[in-house]
Amino acid sequence: MTVIERREIALVDLLDRLLAGGVVITGDITLRVADVDLVRVDLNALISSVNERVPAPWGELT
Repeated sequence: MTVIERREIALVDLLDRLLAGGVVITGDITLRVADVDLVRVDLNALISSVNERVPAPWGELT
């Protein structure tokens, strides 16, 4: 095994790295029977941390 293969990353560290840079999740799911679309679900999500440099999009709630 090489050093890279033996390297272990804790789940908390992985989540911290992902949230620091942001993650975009996109996807399509279509339920089809006999070539007839019955249900279609589209997913577009942006997951990111919020701090002073990147404020929340909804502003302050008072």
